[in-house]
Amino acid sequence: MFPFHIWLPEAHVEAPTVGSVLLAGILLKLGVYGFLRFSFVLFPDACLFYSPLVYLLSILGVVYASLTAIRQTDMKRIVAYSSVAHMNMVTLGIFSFNVIGFEGALLQSLSHGFVAGGMFLLIGILYSRYHSRFIYYYGGLVHTMPVFCSFFLIFTLANIALPGTSSFVGEFLILVGIYKNNVFVCSLSALGVILCGSYSLWLYNRVVFGNLKIEYTASFKDLSEREFMVLLPIAFFIFVMGFYPSVFLAYFHFSCSALVF
Repeated sequence: MFPFHIWLPEAHVEAPTVGSVLLAGILLKLGVYGFLRFSFVLFPDACLFYSPLVYLLSILGVVYASLTAIRQTDMKRIVAYSSVAHMNMVTLGIFSFNVIGFEGALLQSLSHGFVAGGMFLLIGILYSRYHSRFIYYYGGLVHTMPVFCSFFLIFTLANIALPGTSSFVGEFLILVGIYKNNVFVCSLSALGVILCGSYSLWLYNRVVFGNLKIEYTASFKDLSEREFMVLLPIAFFIFVMGFYPSVFLAYFHFSCSALVF
């Protein structure tokens, strides 16, 4: 959460691909677990008392992280700041104090693990081939790496919460939960959805389309069979969660209902 988020982009940039995937897919979810398992159970009155402060910090985190992501040149930093914005949305859903917000926060946390993990895997694949994560060195990859660009498009659209993907269901439930509690906070947090589309599509456009920059990348190689088989189940779960969210929400419902006070 803002302003304690500065470590995350630095950790992602310095970490290897596997470390970034584990950090985005598992470790970031421990904070959500801590809020739901400990804060709301042990200190419900304190959670209600400090909820305006959490709303303020979360909205600042969503807007600030999104605006910061737009001006980054390192692909890992863009996805890392995107993670900051999404996890602040999850925090808003948790502090909506209703079942819809709780379920949306849990589903968005689960979805973020797949989407951000897939994005970091794709960036790691590029880095293993060309040894650079700077956007300026890439362009026109759709001409030489069509399978890679197809997966990149799936994860990018999932990152901006396109209907039919897992993130859409999670963010929609979060916004509905916030709206039931505070309309003004919901309106401000919805800015994160618009800004997320800005930097995600900008990243995809710069890397995939345009002219090939052969002065920086002399040879091109599409996804190997091993890389394809790693990315395929992640994309599969993104669409399963997008089209059949009730499969996951059925497990969340009773636990979330017990937390409402």
